[in-house]
Amino acid sequence: MKVVIVGAGFAGLQCAQRLSGTPVDVLLIDRNNYHLFTPLLYQVASSLLNPSDIAYPVRAVFRGSPNVRFRVAQVTGVAFDAKAVQTADGGRFPYDFLVIATGSATNFFGMNSVERAAHGLKDLPEAVALRTHVIRAFEGATRETDQAVLRAWLTFVVVGGGPTGVEYAGALSELIHRVLIRDHAELDLRAVRVILVEALDHILPAFLPALSEDARKRLERLGVEVRLGARLLDATDGRITLSSGETLAARTLVWAAGVKPAELDTALDIPRTRSRRIAVDECLRIPDCPGAFAIGDVAGVTQDGGELAMMSPQAMQEGRYVADAIIRLERKQPLRPFRYRDKGIMATIGRHAAVAQVGPLSFTGPIGWFVWLFVHLYQIIGYRNRLVVLISWAWNYVFYDRPIRLITRGKDGTEEE
Repeated sequence: MKVVIVGAGFAGLQCAQRLSGTPVDVLLIDRNNYHLFTPLLYQVASSLLNPSDIAYPVRAVFRGSPNVRFRVAQVTGVAFDAKAVQTADGGRFPYDFLVIATGSATNFFGMNSVERAAHGLKDLPEAVALRTHVIRAFEGATRETDQAVLRAWLTFVVVGGGPTGVEYAGALSELIHRVLIRDHAELDLRAVRVILVEALDHILPAFLPALSEDARKRLERLGVEVRLGARLLDATDGRITLSSGETLAARTLVWAAGVKPAELDTALDIPRTRSRRIAVDECLRIPDCPGAFAIGDVAGVTQDGGELAMMSPQAMQEGRYVADAIIRLERKQPLRPFRYRDKGIMATIGRHAAVAQVGPLSFTGPIGWFVWLFVHLYQIIGYRNRLVVLISWAWNYVFYDRPIRLITRGKDGTEEE
């Protein structure tokens, strides 16, 4: 029996790992040769971690697995009637069971000017590009004599008050006030601004109100200006316009305000939910597509009257469930409906504080940070990566230092992002 899994993110990798060692032939396809631990992308963008610290080669994950194969390829389509997956390099892979786990992409909600001006924080190249841009902004400020232009170089606007925006805004403020200012002693610290913009009247909307308020206060103590109830309307020529009427002169705009399900190169002609995610039944099967499942951010899984959030815990549980479902179907056993078990949510604010909500328990400050630290270390793939990340966190905690502050250049002499 052949199982093809499209996507090596949290959902796809968990599904493949669960099927490892079982009597099925698994082919895992992804356009990248690594699994990316996306919850720590903001630490790559804020000069704390190297890209290799949060990425792990997929082939290394399944080095000892006799029944899981991996292929780097871009999937361009699926022939559901013929039960075959097509790739851009001309490959055609038949399947008995298909698992679509292509994840999500940044959603700019049709604002083309914002898409052109903003830096995303969704994949590894974007994180590295943002890190380079921030360091380059300080270099640009040191050469500037016009005070208005200098202030624009040193104004950093982050849009989106969810975990990604909150975590990056806190990490960026610490990078600037603890590290970059010491590197650029000639700059006036008072010119630096980190601004977090959120359309709702509170940040971290998925958290309890008390945790959301605690996070806001901690961000402000780090020097972050929190703008609530304000939407980004436009961003052109270094000027950012908010729905409040405020106009900000800024050379750096970071977009962390939304995601959408990732599409294959050729959009699939299958049912979608209102959020454009693939519609699935209670067992995560795609209707009218025999043997096909969708999991993770790309799947519109409904529970308790709404769709599950696009987050890694949901994706990981869905991946394990579908692997078990495939084995049950192979054994001709009935399926049980999928049910997500919420194990909590958390977000870090700076180097030693976080908010965590685990069942009926809530944690803030250093205790929340230790909870966050333990959970994230446990989920990182590879003992080497865990050790390196822990050492980097300890180094930053003790010495207030972010060692990865390089601007690299390509063969043509231009700066690489």
